[in-house]
Amino acid sequence: DIRSHADLSRNAEPLHKPACEFYASLSKRHKVGDKNAKGSSTQAVQANASASSMHVVDVFACSLDQVGILEMGELVESTGGYMVLGDSFGQSVFKESLRRVFRTYEEDVPEDAGKMQMAFGATMEVLTSREFKVSGAIGPVTSLGKKGPNVSDLEVGRGGTNAWSLGGIDPGTTIAVYFDISNPGTSPLPEGKRRFIQFLTKYQHSNGRTRLRATTICGPWHNTPPGDGNKQAPPRPGAGGFNSGMDQPNPVKMSFDQEAAAVLLARVAVERTESEDIADVLRWVDRSLIRLGAKFADYVPDDPSSFRLSPEFSLFPQFVFHLRRSQFLQLFNSSPDEAAYYRYILNRENTQNSLVMIQPTLLSYSFNGPPQPALLDSQSVRPDTILLLDTFFHVVVFHGETTAAWREQRYHEREEHAAFRDLLEAPQADAQMIMDNRFPVPRYIVCDQHKSEARFLMAKLNPSVTHNSEGVGGAQVFTDDVSLRVFMEHLMKLAVQS
Repeated sequence: DIRSHADLSRNAEPLHKPACEFYASLSKRHKVGDKNAKGSSTQAVQANASASSMHVVDVFACSLDQVGILEMGELVESTGGYMVLGDSFGQSVFKESLRRVFRTYEEDVPEDAGKMQMAFGATMEVLTSREFKVSGAIGPVTSLGKKGPNVSDLEVGRGGTNAWSLGGIDPGTTIAVYFDISNPGTSPLPEGKRRFIQFLTKYQHSNGRTRLRATTICGPWHNTPPGDGNKQAPPRPGAGGFNSGMDQPNPVKMSFDQEAAAVLLARVAVERTESEDIADVLRWVDRSLIRLGAKFADYVPDDPSSFRLSPEFSLFPQFVFHLRRSQFLQLFNSSPDEAAYYRYILNRENTQNSLVMIQPTLLSYSFNGPPQPALLDSQSVRPDTILLLDTFFHVVVFHGETTAAWREQRYHEREEHAAFRDLLEAPQADAQMIMDNRFPVPRYIVCDQHKSEARFLMAKLNPSVTHNSEGVGGAQVFTDDVSLRVFMEHLMKLAVQS
């Protein structure tokens, strides 16, 4: 039998923990330094072997059964390696992904033209000004156990240090760094006080030379004015935008990056799944969203209908809605190996790619005009349209019922139906463009409405129309999950409670 998440929770897999310990021990072998040296810490002794040997472990696993990605994950993560999971070594998921490991820079890139994009033995150190400290990092990193005055006692991810080993890196490697404000709220900072962060990234280039990149960021602090936490009614229609009645907009509110915040929240949630039950993690995600709404939304206490979010926050709740339904926090229909693989990729990709994983993109193709972005909703499914879904791991071309019937009758092969032929070819060309610029290469799926592989699209849609509802238009989604509308109603009700 193929092992399941239930088997692991019941400790029914006796070789799971020994295998995890074995691969963890491989990741912690260290060739340099005296274990008994004065002042050395356990974390420093067990630092990633890639910091000295520069070994990078990549895993390309192609099988219909599980091969132990879950157990090998820590070894791959600690060395900054790649992980690719597929069904067969004959698929482009494997063959093209392996070829792209050895990608080179374009000829017009100064100094690096023609050189491989991979780099080795990377380390990263974070320096800060005194007002805040480093809580930790989440991504393909291993703690170097370097203590300092800017290391916070509040740990997030790989904490207790301000320096990490990254092992192998490429231009797409992305690390999430979390900070803790150490200045007490009772003592406001001087007006005009600025904060500083410096990232020191050191690595060996593929040409053999060592490079050190210093990235310094500066920004202002904002002191919350007394009484600013009191909630007032949102502006009346026509009375101006949000905060229009304030003498000065809240800079914290105006500078909120909801895309980056969604990815940072997702990484913490995935990190917590390693030590907590999924149900507890989902409750933590919900509480975090409710606290955010209660603090930054405009509303009248105990009046859900008055709840308003400014444009800087308006998309964040739907990101969280789709995160809760994603394969990162829902284990249904995925094996332990698949779950480990999806979570590892999320933790190393940039914000744009991570957002596609959390909330896939959907394009609609029809005779009514050029391709248009469509809502990730069951009402976007129409019989006479073609949908292109990008989930990062899968690229799906979905034909509506009528469109599929026309194709089966070979209308596209007739000269008088050249427009229909162009309509069929357009999403396939766009899908190829998506796959040409992605690593790992996604699985390409072409399906029709009401056919078995249509599940790859239907499972990602907001179930605004289900077998239990009487929605107008669109396709029914057979699920007991709540829709985005119901989710937002619950959020508004809980956020405005006094």
